[in-house]
Amino acid sequence: MLLLLQIQNHVTCNGALYNRPFSESFEETPMLVAVLTYMGYGILTLFGYLRDFLREWKIEKCHVAQEREEQRDFVPLYQDFENFYTRNLYMRIRDSWNRPICSVPGAKMDLVERVSHDYNWTFEYTGKVIKDVINMGSYNYLGFAENMGYCADAAADVTMKYGIGVSSTRQEMGNLDKHEELEMLVAKFLGVEASMVFGMGFATNSMNIPALTGKGCLILSDELNHASLVLGARLSGSTIRVFKHNNMQSLEKLLRDAIVHGQPRTHRPWKKILIVVEGIYSMEGSVVRLPEVIALKKKYKAYLYLDEAHSIGALGPRGRGVLDYFGLDPEDVDVLMGTFTKSFGAAGGYIGGKKELIDYLRAQSHSAVYATSMSSPVAEQIITSMKCIMGEDGTTIGRERIQQLAENTTYFRRRLREMGFIIYGNNDSPVVPVMLYMPAKIGAFGREMLKRNIGVVVVGFPATPIIESRARFCVSAAHTKEMLDVLSVLPQISSSRALQLCPS
Repeated sequence: MLLLLQIQNHVTCNGALYNRPFSESFEETPMLVAVLTYMGYGILTLFGYLRDFLREWKIEKCHVAQEREEQRDFVPLYQDFENFYTRNLYMRIRDSWNRPICSVPGAKMDLVERVSHDYNWTFEYTGKVIKDVINMGSYNYLGFAENMGYCADAAADVTMKYGIGVSSTRQEMGNLDKHEELEMLVAKFLGVEASMVFGMGFATNSMNIPALTGKGCLILSDELNHASLVLGARLSGSTIRVFKHNNMQSLEKLLRDAIVHGQPRTHRPWKKILIVVEGIYSMEGSVVRLPEVIALKKKYKAYLYLDEAHSIGALGPRGRGVLDYFGLDPEDVDVLMGTFTKSFGAAGGYIGGKKELIDYLRAQSHSAVYATSMSSPVAEQIITSMKCIMGEDGTTIGRERIQQLAENTTYFRRRLREMGFIIYGNNDSPVVPVMLYMPAKIGAFGREMLKRNIGVVVVGFPATPIIESRARFCVSAAHTKEMLDVLSVLPQISSSRALQLCPS
């Protein structure tokens, strides 16, 4: 009973809008764990100041970037205090990130072994390779990140015909027939009038939002939106207001206030109100409450920008994202954005919607006007994988992978709960955060997993709230049941002295 009281269940508030059960659970951080976590960060901070003092007096060697003596009177390039966290906390667990791989990032991968003799300031490569590490960190949801098979062969053939680089923008000499074919296929896949593709997923958000909104416009952004959405909103010059994550009461209050009060000082009506949300939130594993967002958008005459970077291909019976998952009409979303970097095993992003919208972006988007167009082998990888998902390749491989991903996700989340782990997010989300909380456990967990040939992403502050550090598992259709069963080692890791007694 106590456990049930500690868990916040995000159940369907308006059942009439949903055609399927929708529930998400986020267990509150236990008070004792929160206190110990804050104590851990406090101890790390105190030792950080002590080590900075020793470095200042040349007692300890300083590895950080410093201003040259002849530039002491210049405005500093490096903000010493702002780098305190990186210098004294991040460096302790730096070995858990940027691990170089030397194989295809599929269900299994090979890692280049490296060691550090100066507490993670620098690394040396031993020349050895850690073979067959189970990859639980890549966003390879449908298993298309591979170097063999239909997609790889098609990309290789296109490389021989077109080459690798395009060396021009779409508006100059970089518009290939492959780009035209891809855009028509994406529009068909999404069920919209037209689409436009871009060479970089991050730039799809950061360079296109400024083309859609500007001064006198209002952007309502979920507090957990990706950095690319945040950057795009800031570059637009629009007024930005943030609502609580997936909280429809918070969103509606902002919408109501925006309409009642209008712009600050002048109180004129906003030129445009744009709601910005994601399909799956990559740190929380939660799914947007899209039916309710659409209902609010219609009620208050706002526009909706949906980022499906993690949900396209990974959700829905046909793999067509969160709209497919909820059985909604694509016309209810004004701007459909997504990336090809996850489910399609490629690179780049897209925007889909009305033809008028796409024609406007072709002329106004900085990413379209100034950025080099997508490489032809990448475009062909997307075309072949998307046709596979749609079943247009004449096989059922795509449908089987979508079904396998759903089964793997359900199985993995169920096994973790059975073992007593605290996990976040929606039951259908292939992003599975396992809570670690304490700072000392972040690096220790990643190292202990790698010792058992499992590669996993560990995340802490500032990417997460300070008391909600976690390990993030990404499930793939390429994972077999035997691979997923390696999670049976998790209780051993959690109870190991290496994880319990690791120094802060």
